[in-house]
Amino acid sequence: AMRKFRGRPQELGLPTAPENPIIVREEEDRPQPRLDRYAGGGMSVVVGRVRRDRVLENGVKFLVLGHNTIRGAAGNAILNAELAVSEGYI
Repeated sequence: AMRKFRGRPQELGLPTAPENPIIVREEEDRPQPRLDRYAGGGMSVVVGRVRRDRVLENGVKFLVLGHNTIRGAAGNAILNAELAVSEGYI
């Protein structure tokens, strides 16, 4: 389900929207900041180490890595502005 996710920015083809907003890695040692922080130009989040949670029935554990400056602040502000303009809010 995570691999197939596409949000409204991808549907609209916005300039700063990454093609794949969520990238799932299969390797046991991923994601790693040094290797994965610039995935999708820094605008994608990388998910890895997906496994069953033994505590919760039907639970899942995973790690998520995103670039705090690009995806978390500056890049996301630009993406939100692009979305607001394309949706007619601005």
